[in-house]
Amino acid sequence: MNAPVKPPFDARAIRAHFPILARSVNNKQLVYLDSAASAQKPNAVIDAMAQAMRTSYANVHRGIHALANETTQAYEAARAKAQRLINAPAPEAIVFTKGGTQAINIVANGIDVREGDEIIVSVMEHHSNIVPWHFLRERKGATLKWLDIDDDGRLDPAALDALITPRTKIIALTHCSNVLGVGADKTLIDIAQARGVPVLLDGCQAVVHARIDVQALGVDYYAFTGHKLYGPTGIGVLYGKPERLAALRPFEGGGEMIDVVERERITYNDPPHRFEAGTPPILEAIGLGAAIDWLSAQDRAAIAAHEASLRDAAMDRLRGLNWVMLHGSAREKAAIVAFSVQGAHPHDVAQLLDQQGVAIRAGHHCAQPLMQRLGVTATARASFGLYNTLDEIDAFIEALEKARKLLS
Repeated sequence: MNAPVKPPFDARAIRAHFPILARSVNNKQLVYLDSAASAQKPNAVIDAMAQAMRTSYANVHRGIHALANETTQAYEAARAKAQRLINAPAPEAIVFTKGGTQAINIVANGIDVREGDEIIVSVMEHHSNIVPWHFLRERKGATLKWLDIDDDGRLDPAALDALITPRTKIIALTHCSNVLGVGADKTLIDIAQARGVPVLLDGCQAVVHARIDVQALGVDYYAFTGHKLYGPTGIGVLYGKPERLAALRPFEGGGEMIDVVERERITYNDPPHRFEAGTPPILEAIGLGAAIDWLSAQDRAAIAAHEASLRDAAMDRLRGLNWVMLHGSAREKAAIVAFSVQGAHPHDVAQLLDQQGVAIRAGHHCAQPLMQRLGVTATARASFGLYNTLDEIDAFIEALEKARKLLS
């Protein structure tokens, strides 16, 4: 007996969950192709946060009254949802942060780095995974070592192996570049682990496009943000192996992260609370939990196939324009397409597309070392989410062709 055939992914039905997609921009139907910068929010997230504020809000981990207990339960339930999303071993391995940037900074500030120690990053990292390590170069005398990419954006395992020395303290790599759509894979992690070097992955772009299993990856730290995952801003996650989190110094001081405070000494709380000083992003965590619930209820395999079809359609259409240069063409890349228009600055291209209702990103994408590697100062970027359609690819290309005529 044949297995039932699953219906194709219905992006139009999904769009009904996102009220902002019904609006117009400059008297044109909005075509939002900037999800790599920040994804739009479904009603499930909007409603969950509003409902918490309307009916059950208080501070967490402090009060014993009903509202405090309800809010604490919702906050910790969101932590458990984040744990399940990436298959972390326990909720205690999940630290809530204000975003992916802070998650990486917690690790950079918490590890023991001394003069002459080495930190390996790749040339395609987001500044959030470069600047914290530069701070250690400036303040501690650490050395940054750079892992290059090939012309498709892939990282070379042999090159990583050659960079590792007994002084290598940590390797910090993107799991998915916000420009090229590719990043580190398990092969690189295995090389690092075999050499006894911990690995941090920046998963801000990866977690929305693929199922993540931190235990299968074997990664020591994994950082991601909520707002690219159809959740709110102001919330992120740092996963760490329990022994790694236990060894990190606290990032900030304040309430909740302590155990005992006396005049002459303090002792710290256990992870994850050790890294959650002060009142945390309560509503944002609840919103993230709602986003995880909503996304987990969808067919992730169908979403991946749909996003791949959008990526392929956009790249095929752009390849047909002899005045467009694509940046990064790895077959396994995520639904992120960076490109340049001959003779035009990316900002001008983006502005002319905006006049036609099409939202893309233009600039260096907080990835200046990558721009230098590509030999450009900036690129345009179209990035796709599960709510985008092939009709929107047509609208994007039509708008781009009109922009080209105005710029030529």
